[in-house]
Amino acid sequence: MELFLSNQVLIYLFSETLLYVLALIAFIGAIGILKDWDFSTTSVKQYQLEKKAYLIILIIIFSLIFKILLVPYFAYTIDKLSTIVPGAMCAAGVIGANDYGNPLLLIKISILFLIGIWMIVNHEDLKAINYPFFKEKFWFFVLIFILLSVEFYLDITYFLNISLEQPVSCCSVIFGISGSNELPFGLSITLLLTLFYLLYILNIVLSLQKNTYLLFTSSILFLYISYSSVNHFFGTYIYELPTHKCPFCMLQSEYYFIGYFLWTLLFLGVFFGVSNFILKILLKYELESAYRYSRIFNTLFVILCTAYPIIYYIRNGVWL
Repeated sequence: MELFLSNQVLIYLFSETLLYVLALIAFIGAIGILKDWDFSTTSVKQYQLEKKAYLIILIIIFSLIFKILLVPYFAYTIDKLSTIVPGAMCAAGVIGANDYGNPLLLIKISILFLIGIWMIVNHEDLKAINYPFFKEKFWFFVLIFILLSVEFYLDITYFLNISLEQPVSCCSVIFGISGSNELPFGLSITLLLTLFYLLYILNIVLSLQKNTYLLFTSSILFLYISYSSVNHFFGTYIYELPTHKCPFCMLQSEYYFIGYFLWTLLFLGVFFGVSNFILKILLKYELESAYRYSRIFNTLFVILCTAYPIIYYIRNGVWL
């Protein structure tokens, strides 16, 4: 309970509670609209439902946009807690302080992805005259709300179960030699980096070809390989320390919060790379601009990653 004396935790949980209440209101309204909606009729009831739907959509958009903004604030909050949680040096130790942290982080990333899909569907639906995806986007929001409910429960449970007396593992233990941060597929650093750049080139080619299904597969693999590449190679140049392998410390001010920008670029590049696959499965629809955005964000991510070792070599004349 001492954690609730932290300003960051209080602000975060108050914001989450407020947004959950708004999402609950939207959920109740969405169920009512789905029950009686019939766009083919011109009755007074249908007209009232259309006005109500417009309000519900505004509430959904408002709450989901702020949910997106709360994800980096969540990372900032748990990073700040590392100063009071025994043994923690960064958010890595705090997120693993109990059994609820990692599932909470996973569901937040999943919700972030689904929110992005919902935003695309809503945007395309509002552009059309006959609202072709109206019911689909409301049912999709129902799914998101179920996950929001699970997330809200995990939020409360996670913070309630962080101990300020029991030490946690620091990032050097979690991601160091004694941890489980092994190279994927038994690769060497050289092969890992080769695969990193080859997958990037493959994603560019597949997005130009608009090959939705292969791009989905390569984007998922690129996400995994990129995460490992940053942890095992590029991140060490951010820290300028070959033994420091942590995906969380780069969120701190000592490294100019570069982690927020780096991980956001990776998420957006992968998101736009896989989004058309989801849209085709759910709606038989394809968003042409998603291919372009995938190329842009993946390229910016690769440039940023590559810049750190090159700048380090130019300054020092050696590699780490």
